[in-house]
Amino acid sequence: MGLREWAVGGVLLSPFLIYVLIALLVTGALRLLVQATPLGRWIWHEALFDAALFVCILFLVVRLLGPL
Repeated sequence: MGLREWAVGGVLLSPFLIYVLIALLVTGALRLLVQATPLGRWIWHEALFDAALFVCILFLVVRLLGPL
């Protein structure tokens, strides 16, 4: 995917929105996986963990799908 805006109903949408949505879905799936395993007991601050996990996944999504 390149960094081209999409026009939807006269509104320009950034491709970063798609990256954020993908990262949000992956983060949610990983969070459910962590909660289903004993690893969830080791998380001290769940909100901080969720935010850090989202940022890490977003970085990976942008690196993999973003322009070179």
